[in-house]
Amino acid sequence: MGVWKVRMIILGIDPGYATVGFGVLKSEGREPVFLSCGAITTQAGRPMPERLLQIADDLERLILQFRPQVMAVERLYFGNNVTTGIGVAQARGVILMTAQRHGLSIYEYDPSQVKLAVAGYGGAEKRQIMEMTKRLLKLKAVPRPDDAADAVAIALCHARSATSLLSRG
Repeated sequence: MGVWKVRMIILGIDPGYATVGFGVLKSEGREPVFLSCGAITTQAGRPMPERLLQIADDLERLILQFRPQVMAVERLYFGNNVTTGIGVAQARGVILMTAQRHGLSIYEYDPSQVKLAVAGYGGAEKRQIMEMTKRLLKLKAVPRPDDAADAVAIALCHARSATSLLSRG
């Protein structure tokens, strides 16, 4: 059987409230193509509702610019800092709501799933993920800032996962 040609624009998101990383890929079959990446940043010291509104507004502009069909977002991991986790959870809620409002299909991935899809090992280190992202997308350099690189890896995880599911048979 032949490989299904899946054409979609994927918006990868690394959620945060100070910095939201984004990466945009075009996926056609087995060859995802890098389109753009960057970060939405909010000003420290501003009230949280203002920061959340800015995230929603900037994300909406990205959605209107690139017209993705899919958003791949990292699942929240609290770790030891619950205070930061609460802020990230609020931002993540705004991110998911904005994507839903624009009709994007939303897929969530654990960090270990991203590592496995990109580097082939769920315990890979951050530098390994960044290097594999650069190699797989044939980029001259690792995307910057780190939040953007993470978002590109999340989008790449979805591109690889979606393609592998559709090309079975």
